[in-house]
Amino acid sequence: MIRVLIADDHAVVRQGLRLFLDVLPDVEVVGEAEDGGAAVALARELRPDVVVMDVVMPQVDGVEATKALHEEAPAVKVLALSTFGDEDHVLPTLAAGAVGFLTKDTRPEEIGRRSAPSTAATRCCAPRRRAASCAACTRTATGPRAR
Repeated sequence: MIRVLIADDHAVVRQGLRLFLDVLPDVEVVGEAEDGGAAVALARELRPDVVVMDVVMPQVDGVEATKALHEEAPAVKVLALSTFGDEDHVLPTLAAGAVGFLTKDTRPEEIGRRSAPSTAATRCCAPRRRAASCAACTRTATGPRAR
């Protein structure tokens, strides 16, 4: 069973993801958080396999929360999910330790597939911006980008 924690500041997004993920075999949504600080606290308590993390949230954003989780609980994989798929959002999130970055226009099936530990362990890119995002993933994985 894959244990998933959902972190997003919009209740409708959290509930929508939960509804979709709850019907997938071998997936259990163990909790929801409305900001990055709550996500880190819940991850410590609930020990999910994967956190589906929004990037832009109030209080503690997804980048800082991902960084904290990567340091405190490296076994927990973070799959970033955001409205924004530009390099200013993708690169810092991946550098913080996220294993993937998907935009919110990603099909729910892809989010479910990427929540599985076998695929969450590999870097993935936002489908709508696959070429730019994969280039960003590659640069982040191999070192700083050239300016």
